[in-house]
Amino acid sequence: MADIAEEVGRSFGYNEIPTTQLKMAAKGGYSPKMLFESACGNACRALGYNEIITYSFVSPEIFDRIRLPENSALRNPMRIQNPLGEDTSVMRTTALPSMLDILSRNMAYRNKDVKLYELAKIYLPVAGQLQPNEPKILVLGSYGQNADFFSVKGELEGIFSALRVKKASYTAVKDNPSYHPGRCAEITIDGIAVGYIGQIHPLVAENYDMGCPVYCAEVNMEALMDLKLPEPTYTPLPKFPTVTRDLAIICDDAITVAQAEAVMEKAAGKLLRSIALFDIYRGANIPEGKKSMAFSLSLRADDRTLTDADSEKVVTCVLDALQKELGAILR
Repeated sequence: MADIAEEVGRSFGYNEIPTTQLKMAAKGGYSPKMLFESACGNACRALGYNEIITYSFVSPEIFDRIRLPENSALRNPMRIQNPLGEDTSVMRTTALPSMLDILSRNMAYRNKDVKLYELAKIYLPVAGQLQPNEPKILVLGSYGQNADFFSVKGELEGIFSALRVKKASYTAVKDNPSYHPGRCAEITIDGIAVGYIGQIHPLVAENYDMGCPVYCAEVNMEALMDLKLPEPTYTPLPKFPTVTRDLAIICDDAITVAQAEAVMEKAAGKLLRSIALFDIYRGANIPEGKKSMAFSLSLRADDRTLTDADSEKVVTCVLDALQKELGAILR
């Protein structure tokens, strides 16, 4: 059959035979998950972070070093049947100790300013299931002169922006034993908790022989990918100018910027394009237990130039909502 087919092809003309792909041929290329993780790595490196790759098998002692409660589900790891030693006898259920170990080693080597990231896989046992869940976690770790909570938060938001995920919100958390009770926040996107960010608890830092403030963030990559925005489409540049209005409000000291912004976004409606905080003040002429927060609101319509009346209507709605929901007043 092969010889006959060859003769027919030669007589008919090989160039007349359409090209077909072999049925068993494998198609190469990156999966959407691989492309998402690659984009995350690119964003981290663009922000000055260096990648680390650590072992997935760890010592059971790591749970004590990061102050995990005795009843924590993370203290139930999968044990390796033939470990090389006690230090590598279980599969990690959290990637934070691996990051802290490398940060501690860099500090021992007297590296003054360090920023590291890892796309680490963790292993979470599932009842009645032989194989564990193996989600990937983005872990950021930094210390040094320019490292603080707000710098890490800004860099994390830069990563979210590069990955085109929905806007994140941050809620103060005081009961995470691995983080400082006054400098830790839970990260939520679209109402879904995706991780934590904050300063490592001083007692945990002491367990790793680190004598300076250390800042980390942990984010679930699978949750991030599910919250990714659609691919951007072209929209024409705006034809009408933007109007800016500055508001300074006096509110309780316990009210966060995120709470105020959420109220303003809801009240301002479709004309609001952006909100930017540019000042927080406590002191003279501000009552005890209060603070002043100043915001810049950018307003624009797609079909007309806004009038002063349009802008004042939005500002009035915003101030009414702030007073009703937060008890805030115009300064």
